[in-house]
Amino acid sequence: MTVASPGRNKYVYIHEDHDGPLQEIDVHHILAQKNSTKNSLRCIALILLLAHMCCLMLLKERPGAFFLWNILLVAIVAKALLQASIMKESVVIMRGFGLQLETHFRSGRVVRRFVPFGKVLKAVLNECVTPVTCYWSLALIVRDEPELLLVFQELRLPVKLLVPIWKALRVAIDSKEITDTVKENNY
Repeated sequence: MTVASPGRNKYVYIHEDHDGPLQEIDVHHILAQKNSTKNSLRCIALILLLAHMCCLMLLKERPGAFFLWNILLVAIVAKALLQASIMKESVVIMRGFGLQLETHFRSGRVVRRFVPFGKVLKAVLNECVTPVTCYWSLALIVRDEPELLLVFQELRLPVKLLVPIWKALRVAIDSKEITDTVKENNY
């Protein structure tokens, strides 16, 4: 197992090397540090404070409505924090079969998606430019899909963490193409 986590970054990269009969499985994990949620917690606390101040000014004559509104607001924010908070995203490469993309949330929910290698045309590093920011993403060009499939759907990772995963995907996809070519030539 190799771990690459430069200093004060928001993410930890873990690459599991399987020795023995499981060499055909290559696992890459990206763990989101808990410090990355501090900024979102501060932002939500500020929004709650502003909402509370507005509520105090508007509902000062109806304490029952004020109490119910506060309980509802806290419940909505707590649920949103738990569901939207990412713990880790993983790429499991199973040579000969395909790859599985996993997103683990802090609430315990796990979202998995399997993509067979027969449908994957290429893995690409994509530079995404918006009016506000610029970031890199790792995507798959999948046969019969109108859009690119993002490998890391929730996290915006620095390119130095994406490159080793991209290289592993390229090796797995290229070995699939070599195997397919050998099979076609033998028949």
